[in-house]
Amino acid sequence: MSEPTSRAAAGARIVLKDVTKVYPGQPGPAVDSFSMDIAPGELIMFVGPSGCGKTTTMKMINRIIEPTSGSITIDGQDILTLNPNELRRRIGYVIQQIGLFPHMTIAENIAVVPKLLGWDRNKIRNRVEELLAVVELDPKTFASRYPRQLSGGQQQRVGVARALAADPPVMLMDEPFGATDPITREKLQSEFLRLQEKLSKTIVFVTHDFDEAVRLGDRIAVLSDHSSIEQFDTPANILANPANDYVSQFVGHGAALKRLGLIPVHQASLGPNVAVRGAIEVSVNDSLRDALDALVLSGGTPVAVLNDQGRVVGSIDIEKISAVLGAEILPPALAGGVRP
Repeated sequence: MSEPTSRAAAGARIVLKDVTKVYPGQPGPAVDSFSMDIAPGELIMFVGPSGCGKTTTMKMINRIIEPTSGSITIDGQDILTLNPNELRRRIGYVIQQIGLFPHMTIAENIAVVPKLLGWDRNKIRNRVEELLAVVELDPKTFASRYPRQLSGGQQQRVGVARALAADPPVMLMDEPFGATDPITREKLQSEFLRLQEKLSKTIVFVTHDFDEAVRLGDRIAVLSDHSSIEQFDTPANILANPANDYVSQFVGHGAALKRLGLIPVHQASLGPNVAVRGAIEVSVNDSLRDALDALVLSGGTPVAVLNDQGRVVGSIDIEKISAVLGAEILPPALAGGVRP
């Protein structure tokens, strides 16, 4: 398999420095001196309990909530120097409640921001059709429908399409899949990863679900009260080395298995070929969790590893998998690679 190629970042760098939010009459700040540097194209997960300040922190990026002090810049531009409405039109925003306008068709919902930006009718129509296709909703079928005629999962896809309408470099997502059932949520997460691989937006994604954070994030910020950062690292490194007991509670049981689900087989040092046709096989693009499943089914015998052309390029066993768990795994946006 060839080495990963560089993922072109369409996103913007976001830098928060000593950002604080104080509400009058409250005993302490909701957010206290929060600092973070987010690389272009990174998908950052904020995870923490309800009331810890994660959503407040995210909303200060598009000034839905105004910071009390500190600075936030997007590609070096201080957001406080921008008109709030203009700023929000440049940042995609997706929430759990979706917030589609019930009296507008799906096409009209997606077109809201482009219309505000003065796009011409043909450009808007083409963009709506393009985005519906991207989120796998047939424009001929869905463009003229109303939100009430769509399922919850379909409405959520429209919400993502609307946030992408003006091709913003930054997207903010506040528990966007939290109201869906487990099967729909898993499908939406998969589609979201596919979209991010293609679009490379800079995304700040709020969730209370640590497993969702592990599956989606390039890096995870585990937050406690006042948006205090307990640990900010890759999912693999947090699973391998929780910073403290607080983080360990989020990680929970089965950390090693969760890590294996993040790491592709091609990152392991493969053993010699075991080209036995009909035997259990895995792909270089499968996860090490998939490889472990195959090893269990094989009774512990090394299993063949196939490349994209279906040719055996080596084998993998328990020892090879265990060796990978000691390595530090960098996120694609920082390592210059692509998602496996």
